[in-house]
Amino acid sequence: MRFKLLEPAVLKRDLPDLGLKRGDVGAVVEIYSSDALEVEFVRGSGETQALVTLKNRDLRRMKGDELLSVRPLGRGRPRPPGPGKRSR
Repeated sequence: MRFKLLEPAVLKRDLPDLGLKRGDVGAVVEIYSSDALEVEFVRGSGETQALVTLKNRDLRRMKGDELLSVRPLGRGRPRPPGPGKRSR
């Protein structure tokens, strides 16, 4: 499966150390190879929750008949990495 830059991508597994759950939607912000993508997950405030390098098997395309929803992050949520640091 090939993603395009800025295409929405749906997470297929939980990443609890980053505060991400299966079904969270991010945007592809960099394509390193046919199987390595940088995906940004953003909070409702516009702050980055996670900027993470994932493989195609970790993501799927959003379907046309799916509806986006929101969920609270809860207490003790992980903070995004500082400048120059990668989430994963």
